[in-house]
Amino acid sequence: MDTHSLFSLTGRTALVTGGSRGIGKMIATGFIAQGAKVYISSRKADVCEAVAAELGPNCIAVPEDISTVEGCKALAATMADKEDAIDILVNNAGAAWGEAFETFPESAWDKVMDLNVKSIFFLTQALHGLLKAGASAEQPAKVINIASIDGLRLNTWETYSYQTSKAAVIQLTRRLAARLVKDGILVTGIAPGAFASDMNKAARDLGDTVGKHVPSGRIGNDEDMAGVAIYLAARSGNYVVGETIAVDGGIVHAYLTDAWEVDPSGH
Repeated sequence: MDTHSLFSLTGRTALVTGGSRGIGKMIATGFIAQGAKVYISSRKADVCEAVAAELGPNCIAVPEDISTVEGCKALAATMADKEDAIDILVNNAGAAWGEAFETFPESAWDKVMDLNVKSIFFLTQALHGLLKAGASAEQPAKVINIASIDGLRLNTWETYSYQTSKAAVIQLTRRLAARLVKDGILVTGIAPGAFASDMNKAARDLGDTVGKHVPSGRIGNDEDMAGVAIYLAARSGNYVVGETIAVDGGIVHAYLTDAWEVDPSGH
């Protein structure tokens, strides 16, 4: 049993959407440390380029707004110009919106659902050829969708479209897995809990307070997120299909009360 290479990503090529900050950056950093060449995409070109420079020569910026089908196709075209195949796609880009039920606007619903759900489907569709090109039974290609524990249980905050979108991501992960496995492409998901990010400002700004309400006693750190993503992306995850793993310190499966004092959700 060759456990030394079990978690290696040497020679693998990955694309991480929303890779310039938060959970996307955590995953991109972990992949690079394991030997992968990583493309990161985000809407803001200057930020994307700066983070790619920060992460080193094995990180390449491919800025694009993938909130539309046209943007998904444009990113896929850019990747096709640069690579003959992609081994790993991490669908991480996302948005959130919180507002009272009585005033929650259609524009916010559409913005969140378009980026969090629709872009996952259409970017994966647009990159299908590149993912399939390098896939084999011995070393499948991987698609990892970033959901949220808010898709697994209710959050008391009024983030209606966000919670709905993340539940949809989990079901879409199952459906894509059923279709793409025959092409040598394994689709899985990660449902993060409380991680410090611009989307989860409570965990970012009040980490110690939030951590007191997590069964494990703390919020997640960069290595917690990178470790699970590496496991799914590497040979170690070659027999995991359609599963979404909660990475939340026990909020979903080991939390014994519903009395939250701060927002526990994460992207």
